[in-house]
Amino acid sequence: MQYRNDNISHSDNSKDINGLLDKFIGEARIAYSIPEEAFNSYRVKRGLREADGTGITAGVTKIGNAHGYIIYEGERVPTEGVLEYRGYDVSQLVENYAAEGRYGFEECTYLLFFGELPTRSQLCDFCALLDAYRRLPPRFTEDILMKAPCRSLMNKIATGVLALYAYDENPDDTSLGNMLRQSIEITARMPVVAAHSYAIYKNYFFDRSLHLHYPRPELSTAQNFLRILRSNKSFTEQEAHLLDLCLVLHAEHGGGNNSSFACRVLSSSGTDTYSAISAAVGSLKGPRHGGANIKVEEMFENIKASVKNPKDDGELSDYLLKILKGEANDGSGLIYGMGHAIYTRSDPRAVMLKRYAKSLAEAKGYLDDFELLERIERLTPLVFNEYKKTDRAICANVDLYSGLVYRMLDIPVELYTPLFAVARVAGWCAHRMEEYATARRIIRPGYKCIERARQYKPLDER
Repeated sequence: MQYRNDNISHSDNSKDINGLLDKFIGEARIAYSIPEEAFNSYRVKRGLREADGTGITAGVTKIGNAHGYIIYEGERVPTEGVLEYRGYDVSQLVENYAAEGRYGFEECTYLLFFGELPTRSQLCDFCALLDAYRRLPPRFTEDILMKAPCRSLMNKIATGVLALYAYDENPDDTSLGNMLRQSIEITARMPVVAAHSYAIYKNYFFDRSLHLHYPRPELSTAQNFLRILRSNKSFTEQEAHLLDLCLVLHAEHGGGNNSSFACRVLSSSGTDTYSAISAAVGSLKGPRHGGANIKVEEMFENIKASVKNPKDDGELSDYLLKILKGEANDGSGLIYGMGHAIYTRSDPRAVMLKRYAKSLAEAKGYLDDFELLERIERLTPLVFNEYKKTDRAICANVDLYSGLVYRMLDIPVELYTPLFAVARVAGWCAHRMEEYATARRIIRPGYKCIERARQYKPLDER
């Protein structure tokens, strides 16, 4: 095949395509390199953060707050971590609904959406709305999820959310009432999209039997997810309550977390709900964000396979040092599940998850794994500070223990990050509605262009 453009002839068989691509990769590396001094000379806040790691103030919110340090006389001082939903400490929310033997995700979603804890009547009405919207539109699974199977469940979920646009009779209406209706629908449907996507993935790529179960109105979000996921549809109340805890702890984390901010950025452009939430799913997929829980699980298995006696502090410390030096695990130099951009002395989500997970670990025979995670949590700050010659406060983050919890719940590793999305969609939707209600401008930070002005040269003179 031959075609012409500005006196240039091309043939799709004339050269090795891979060789050509390699050539252009080298040129791309040069095109996208920026000297380090450029960032310093223009005082660029990379990652929208100050040099000490604190985030710059890009907005105001009433929805959620993650607090892990104070600024005293210009210095960052570590404190115990606190996570608040609409001003309520999450630990208080968890302790109170757990004491009553209730599921909490629906209540927390109501709180995030409406700003107040619901009365019993309000909670019943809200759960009725969620129940009414849980089932996917007719033939959605067949027409959207089953076609073009994808190895990445997060990408499939993102496309599924985006496809819901086509089933909405009024998708572009950005009135508060319509966005609230869309938010409730997406929050209710996300667990079904995730579970069905996994069932299809398992069937297509691994030739496993395809079981597609549907939600039941009398069950909570956590109960329904386990029911839809498992071929026999069975689960224990202990399992469902622990999964519910995971959903509550992942539901919100302030407007500055990457996926919520991505949702707010897109919302500020005036785009539809489905586009904004799909973008947030794409953000969450990243290994520096929601995908970190899979990295923890991979690292954990690597440690178990590489350390002969993981109960020996010295041997385990030596291997953690190898990981930090980039000589072990994936070579990244990161001990996944340790450290956080906000939390310093403690991540309240990890504290609560660890507490509730221990009893299940004892019951299911995972106590050795649980204790290994405890040792990693205890030894990592010592090894890190000795290696880096610092005295930095480093705590376990929620990802350190969430993988073990999911493993104990027999949730496949492919669903770890999708479950994060199932929970965080509540926070995303709240932030989208707040952005629309309060913002007046499209989010558009400044970028300094450092490329010099150049004059065009004709093709034959280059």
